[in-house]
Parts: sequence; structure tokens; C-alpha cells
Amino acid sequence: MNIRFEGAGVDFGDRTVLQPLTLSLAERRIGVIGLNGSGKSTFARLINGLVAPSRGRITLDGLDTVADAKTLAGRTGYIFQNPANQIIMPIVAEDMDFGLKNRGLDKAQRAAKIAETLEALAIAHLERRRAHELSGGELQLAALAAVLVTGPDLVILDEPTNQLDLKNRRLVERTMAGLSQQLIVISHDLALLDGFDRVLLFHEGRLAADAPPAEAVARYLEIAGA
Repeated sequence: MNIRFEGAGVDFGDRTVLQPLTLSLAERRIGVIGLNGSGKSTFARLINGLVAPSRGRITLDGLDTVADAKTLAGRTGYIFQNPANQIIMPIVAEDMDFGLKNRGLDKAQRAAKIAETLEALAIAHLERRRAHELSGGELQLAALAAVLVTGPDLVILDEPTNQLDLKNRRLVERTMAGLSQQLIVISHDLALLDGFDRVLLFHEGRLAADAPPAEAVARYLEIAGA
């Protein structure tokens, strides 16, 4: 997917949280880093229409995220920092089915898609598990499964390894590495972005660096005084 920002910026009241930004993104693996409050989450939420630009526009493959919102629905998926907040149904398979019900599929077709997605993520054993019983890593993968089953082209993950232990972090990292979808990953876990195609660094609402991972991280450490 080709993502274009054309002078897009965001104001909340009289405060500018993201300065006007012009750039194109087409890489498969894009990282987003920065201090808390730097504008990185606002940037990511502009892409899937959770936030509308105060000025300028954002297009995905030429479609405007505001004017063409209905056409773009389902082409991007977003995993929030706390995946428990976006899991609606108590059982993993039921939550996945919930996202498919408005897509015109019958029960058998939905079941097949759910089974296929769980198998692809190697979490078929979670199908009938209750969300509140899952470990942190399992919960992250369950939320990811609920997004992937709808067939998005782009997946945005906001702090996917936040508060995970080493075992679950590696589980999520391996799963991300195996996905075919285009990924945008917001993370304070800098090692997670090793091997990414491109990393964007935000600072005080501005794009401070747009570079390969090592260069962007080095600039981030300078800003952070680390």
C-alpha cells in the first residue's frame, strides 16, 4: 500500500500535536519511535482514519482517509497498546467471528476463515479459550488474529511488546516477522525494529528523522539523552 501525507497536520484545540507532514510510505516494515507525547500515535491513527487531519490530507493508494473512509474500511487494522480493550467477545473465535459478520459471509465461510487465520498464526489451540484467561503474548496474538481474519492490507501495531516478558515478546516478534501484510509498528522496544526497512522518529510533534533503523535509533538516543 502506498501511504501519502500531503501537508497533513493535527491540532487539538489551540495546540498543534503534529506539524504539517509531507511524505510517502510504501515499505513493508516501518517503525515509528519517539518520546511519549511526540506525536507518533497521532501519526499512526491518521493513517487508518481514527484521527482526521486538521489540515492537508492522507491518501492510501490514492484514496483519501476522510472522503473515501467507507471504501477504505477494512483495508487497515490497528492493534492498540492494550489489546484487551479491543477484544469484544469472551471467546477468541467468537471475537474473530464478530469482525466477519458484516462482510456477507455465511457461518461456514466465517468458520473457515477463522480456522485458516488461527492456523497461520500457529494459535489454533486458542480458538475456544476465554480472552481473560490468556497470557500477555496470547492476548496480543488473539487481537492480531481478530484483525487479520478480516483481510487488511496494512496492520498498525501500537507498542506490541509493551509489558510482555521475554518469552511472550519473542513469540510476538516471530509472529510479526512471518506476516505478509505491510506493518507499521510504534515501539519503545528499539531492538524490535532491527531489520525494518525504515524508521520514523518523531519529536515534539515534528518528524525528526526518517532513516534506516540504526540511524534513526541513534538520533533518538541523542534526543533522549541516553
